[in-house]
Amino acid sequence: MSERAPVTLYAKLVAVAAIWGGTFIAARVVAPLMSAPAASLWRYVVATAALVAFVMVYERTLPRLDRRQWVGVALLGATGVALYNLFFMAGMEKIPASRGSLIVALNPVATMLGGALFLGEPLTRLRIAGAIVALAGVVLVLGHGDPLGLFRGHVGAGELLMLGAVLSWAAYTLIGKRLLAGMSPLVATTYAALCGTAMLAVVTALAGDLALPPPTWQAWLAFVFLGVFGTGIAFVWFYEGVRRLGAARTAVFINLVPVFAIVLGVLLLGERVDASMVVGGLIVVAGVWLLNRPTASGPGPAPVTTG
Repeated sequence: MSERAPVTLYAKLVAVAAIWGGTFIAARVVAPLMSAPAASLWRYVVATAALVAFVMVYERTLPRLDRRQWVGVALLGATGVALYNLFFMAGMEKIPASRGSLIVALNPVATMLGGALFLGEPLTRLRIAGAIVALAGVVLVLGHGDPLGLFRGHVGAGELLMLGAVLSWAAYTLIGKRLLAGMSPLVATTYAALCGTAMLAVVTALAGDLALPPPTWQAWLAFVFLGVFGTGIAFVWFYEGVRRLGAARTAVFINLVPVFAIVLGVLLLGERVDASMVVGGLIVVAGVWLLNRPTASGPGPAPVTTG
């Protein structure tokens, strides 16, 4: 693993954070136009095509899977593709992109706590402190500046749906750690996308909503951005960083995702940002940074992608 990476690699990782921040904007564009199942399905129809294309370029072919690996990718498809996107699209229909991005910033915290509870992964004081700080920031955001507001009904359906997305992604990450050893991240993600897209197609068909996206350039641009850039290109660049810099150093760039989402939400959607979001967002970013800091006993936790 090289200690001296080219400037272009760091530029790619900043671009990844910007792309994942932009996925919240794209989701806000398509969510009001289609049902959550239909929007999720079309996002992953595009994403799966992009991932298969990248596999052909980087891996040459999709390897055959054994029975255990098929179970693994099916579970990944159910949690990280089907459930995550249903929660994500439904949530983004109800709340601003900036607020949604700050809730999803809890992904590393939920994954760390899940790893400790279900996989017996060790917790250090620094990571526990990071989790507490990040949770405090999200509580401030959810309560609109009043942490006790959580107990007064200030949390709406949109926030709860985004928390469901966080839990789904944490499950996806933990399942991948346990069941898919020996598979490259790109291959595992592509198979998970294939399985998850099939599940979304079934859900959408049962809902009687297999309509094409609206015939507007904004809708199609949003789906291409979500699929090709948000899933395909960003994934390849992110794991290029993992290979060159290591998991902990690459994960630090995830801290920029809510920053980009908030800025883009203001610039492109005219969203308003209140003081509680600014303060809470800074606290969330600080907590995730603490969570991903390398310790004397080893590197930080494996990075958790978002978007």
